[in-house]
This record gives sequence, structure tokens and C-alpha cells, in this order.
Amino acid sequence: MNLTHNKKKIVNDPVYGFISISDELIFDLIEHPWFQRLRRIRQLGLTDYVYPGAQHTRFHHALGAMHLMSLAIDSLRSKGHDISYEESLGAQIAILLHDIGHGPFSHALENSIIKGIEHEKLSLLFMEELNADFGGKLDTAIAIFKGKHQKHFLHQLVSSQLDVDRLDYLNRDSFYTGVAEGTVGSDRIIKMMEVVNDELVVEEKGIYSIEKFLLARRLMYWQVYLHKTVLSAENLLVNMLRRAMDLAEKGVVVNATKSLENFINPSLRLPSNSYGRELAERFALLDDYDIFASAKDWMSHSDQILAALSSRLINRRLFKIRLDSSPFPDVTSNAYTESWMNRGYTKEEASYFVFGGQIANSPYKTGEEKINILLKSGEVLDIREASDQMRLSVLSESTRKYFFCYPKELESN
Repeated sequence: MNLTHNKKKIVNDPVYGFISISDELIFDLIEHPWFQRLRRIRQLGLTDYVYPGAQHTRFHHALGAMHLMSLAIDSLRSKGHDISYEESLGAQIAILLHDIGHGPFSHALENSIIKGIEHEKLSLLFMEELNADFGGKLDTAIAIFKGKHQKHFLHQLVSSQLDVDRLDYLNRDSFYTGVAEGTVGSDRIIKMMEVVNDELVVEEKGIYSIEKFLLARRLMYWQVYLHKTVLSAENLLVNMLRRAMDLAEKGVVVNATKSLENFINPSLRLPSNSYGRELAERFALLDDYDIFASAKDWMSHSDQILAALSSRLINRRLFKIRLDSSPFPDVTSNAYTESWMNRGYTKEEASYFVFGGQIANSPYKTGEEKINILLKSGEVLDIREASDQMRLSVLSESTRKYFFCYPKELESN
């Protein structure tokens, strides 16, 4: 055997230890330039502006989720469930590629670069194009990803309220941010998984692990994903890109990397109904580096708005942000807007610096597929019914907060 051509590798992961790449097709997909791009897409956007350790990427997360998928399949097989090698491979590929459609800084710029197309739809586009390149070898993976495979529980392992995607990102994000509250017992949860009537369930003895999982999600959202300083940084990023695109629409020259210019310059942008190979190839060249490289150039742009926003992003001069359980009154917004306008800005220009919005968090959504618990009696109940913990009723409620951002310079006024 020529070891130089051995594609069954192991990867040393800081969260799980050694991760096995068990099939040559998986190796070839990982080696593909479209997947390698995920090394240049941060998992948590600009969260490192708050937690400096949050430098991990979508590449890390994809490999980790694939590893947990293999563990879940092995556990279900040990309980007598028939999962063929083709189905196992398909499920691992589906979760490996589930985030391949993420753009720069992950969720931070979703719907900013390409309007109206979620990353899940772009992931499916990439998978379909890769399937064509690999001669149909991704058929099973795509069917599982879309929920069209005959074994529905395989899709639930990829996408549900208790999938291996969430199990990995909670532990991984907790590890890299240092926020210990996000740690969940993924090993125990996976060992407690069962299948009843083609639906994924959790054995009753795993109920406390599920409660901890839901609580960890809630804490991670408010401490990390929706941290107010992260919101300030990511809204600054969004406004900077919006200004660049607004200027380009008006015919102003906005230099950027070639990959980013394809999405900013109206004369280079693909038609809105163009959804195919060319879009995939263009999007696959776009990553975090394009945004930062362009922002550094825009710091000296003739447009003072774009220059100021870019400088604030690069030098971490973030907006002051306030959170409240009620909407901020118009009088507050108007007062700050007028104060900024007094510095020589129009009302439209001031909107890049003074703005508000809202955020919501619901760890367990009642309108989606349930997390079902298999009781010792054989009865299957929703986690909210099976749990004797009062807090679960609270965790299923959506918590909404309102935010208001403005330049810190206005506080002295």
C-alpha cells in the first residue's frame, strides 16, 4: 500500500481529540477548494471583539459535527437500527457540508451580500454542484439534507432542535470563548438517542442532559451570540458594507478585492434570478479576508461615511449600545440623530451611526419538531411534558430585547 495516497486520515481536534476521516469521498470533499474556504470563515463573526479566543472557523465546526454524526450512527447501530454504509456516509457528508454556504463572518452578513438567500439554500447549491462534479455520489447526502430520504431520523440528526450541529457548536463555541456555561454532555446525549417510528427520541434517563442542553443554549445566546458588544460590532460591519453598496449603486468608485467587487459593483453583479454554477464559483471565492482587506482600503476613501465606518471597524471603535425590554422612544432616537447631524451629516447619513433594532431568543421552539422523550413505559412525550423542571416552560418562551446604537462621542453632549 502506498501511504502517500492514503485518504483515511485522522485529525487532531482540540475539543474531541482524534477525528477519523473514514472514507475517501469525505477526504476528497474536505480537500475541495470550496470546503477549504471554510478555513477563512469565522464561526462566530466578530465575537472575538469580545472574547479574543473566538477565532475558530466553520472548517473546525464542520469536522466536529461530522465526528458527532459518526458517533450517533454507531450508537444507533448498537441498538439494532439498520443504517447502511451508504446511509452513514450520506449523513456524514450532509452534516459536513451543511454550512458550506455561509458567507464572510457567518451569520453577521447573512442577507447583506446576497439579498434574500439564506445560507442553507447556498449550501444546497454547493452540494448539488459538487454532486455533479463527483458523478452523483452525493445523492444520498442531498436527500438526507433536504429531508427527502426514507429514514427521516437521519435528517433530524442533521437539522432539528436536537441535532449534532447544535451539539458541536455549543461545546466548540464554549471552548473557544471560555464561557463554560455553554458546555453540554454531547457524549451522553448521543448515547441516549433512540429511534421510534422513524423519529429521533431520547431515552428517559437522558432527560437531565436535555434540560442542561436547552439551558446552555439560552445562556450562550445571551452571553455570546447576542452579547450586546457583539451586536454593536456586527451592526457596524453591516452598515459599513451597506454604505459601500449604496455608493456603488450611485456610481461612486468603491475599490474592493475582486471577489467582493463582484457583489458590490452593479455592473459586475449577477442578475437576481441567477442561481447556479456561476454564483457558486463566485461566492466560493469570498471570505472574511476580502471584507477586512477592503475595509482597510476604505479607511482612506473620499466618502467620509465609508471611511469613518471602516476605521471604526478596523480599530474596534464600536458604537455605544443600550438594551431594554421595551422599544426605545422616538424622542431618544431623534435626539441622538439630531446631535449627530449637527456634526455635518444629513439624516440619511446619520442613520449609519444612530440606529436601533430588536433581537429574540427562544432555546426551544414549540412550533418546530419536538424533542421527544422515550419513557420507560414506551410512551413518547415532548420534553416540556416529560420534564418536571418548571424552568422548561420558561425556556420555550421567546425573549425579545430592543437595542439602540450611537457613537460614544455623543455621550458627552
